[in-house]
Amino acid sequence: MLPLLALILISTFLVSAISLVGIVFLTLNEKWFRRVLIILVSFASGTLLGGAFFHLIPEAINESNESSQQLFIALSVGLLIFFLLEKSLWRHCHEREKCPVHPFSYLNLIGDGVHNFIDGIIIAMGFMASPLQGFVITLAVTAHEIPQEIGDFSILIYGGFSRAKAIGYNFLTALTAMLGALFAYFGASIIPPIPYMLMFAAGGFIYIATTDLMPELHKERSIKRSIIQFIVLTIGLFLMWFLTWLH
Repeated sequence: MLPLLALILISTFLVSAISLVGIVFLTLNEKWFRRVLIILVSFASGTLLGGAFFHLIPEAINESNESSQQLFIALSVGLLIFFLLEKSLWRHCHEREKCPVHPFSYLNLIGDGVHNFIDGIIIAMGFMASPLQGFVITLAVTAHEIPQEIGDFSILIYGGFSRAKAIGYNFLTALTAMLGALFAYFGASIIPPIPYMLMFAAGGFIYIATTDLMPELHKERSIKRSIIQFIVLTIGLFLMWFLTWLH
């Protein structure tokens, strides 16, 4: 059996490597990729909302001894912080008179970084309880990460990143899971309350999905394509619910 720290780091690295899923889209030519991109953005909207409502919020409530009101204050703070961050990024864009990358791309990197950091903490704590529990938690996190990372990649592309940069930045953000694991392993006694961190991340996901992505979907005027968007968004929601139900 490998040393405990090695097991933790290998597991979190493998989970982080899921963020490279965007590589499969490198084979599509630009014309076909642009056609499917808005569909992927619909899927991203669904996975973000599903991740928040079916995964992060229920987990925060289940893991907390605090009142639900206090937890939803943390969610509200997440929404407000992401609003202020986007305002700041937009101001920076206007000062430069050019903004090749939409601010919501950076917001998604921040929100995903927080989420992955929390996942790393949870995986490490699972292994510190027992190797079996650590493996079970790793599998559960992996199941949620696959659709989430496809959505994250799509958001970065739609926001202005090239495919290569989207894959690179998504992977770097995913590596925060390893930072979270190291933080849990060496500083378990000073870990901030996980439920509040989960609610903060949920607030960020809800903000990005409802204020940045879904308004983009409303730009589509074709009834047929709008129906497809709705179906794909619903699939994203259902998939995150189903994976949480399995967990």
